[in-house]
Amino acid sequence: MKKASDITVRNLFNTPGEGVFQGQTNDNFELLKAWAGTTLAYAILLVGGNVVSRVFLTALWISAVVCGLAFVLHELAHRVVARRYGAQAHFVANNGMLLVSIVIAFLGVFFAAPGAVWHRGYLTRRQGGLIALAGPATNLVLALLFLVAWVLVDPPSGSITSALLRTGFKLNAWIGLFNMIPAGPFDGAKVLNWNVVVFGITVAVGVVLAFLVNDDVVRTLSGFFR
Repeated sequence: MKKASDITVRNLFNTPGEGVFQGQTNDNFELLKAWAGTTLAYAILLVGGNVVSRVFLTALWISAVVCGLAFVLHELAHRVVARRYGAQAHFVANNGMLLVSIVIAFLGVFFAAPGAVWHRGYLTRRQGGLIALAGPATNLVLALLFLVAWVLVDPPSGSITSALLRTGFKLNAWIGLFNMIPAGPFDGAKVLNWNVVVFGITVAVGVVLAFLVNDDVVRTLSGFFR
């Protein structure tokens, strides 16, 4: 029986027991923990650790939308595709790393390892590659959706809407690209092992979104729709 994990930043410290595959954990509750933890960590980062400031609640709900969704949908994508191919797949939150991410956010550092989708079952190389690709691809699609909304809405700079759309675009672009690192436990290693062309195209899209699309580009694009 083959076991593997596909995660946003891999759960490097804990391997789940057999109980995960026997229904002894609740995926929805585990995902909720991951959402809450990453949301809180990113909100703390946004306000520079000043959680008693008046803008913290605003940062919290922006984080819940753009950061919580980015990680939760990434993991759900892994799980959905794994189950589509007949594998057992369950998400398990990494409580320790969620706590670490919250603590170091006060130091101005954002490192999220919310947990992992653990799956087992016979999978071909192509199926394993597609399961791995599902997470980063989801983030890149989300980045494109936030970008389109940012261009079309063209909110005033400094507004809450602008912060929401800009952060949603930037964060998802970076998460998608970061997870395509072709080494170690990252999703990119499995994608590269499966298909070099798919790997190259995905990385190229990530590089364009993360590095080449900036505020000036968005303003230029918005000008075409005025």
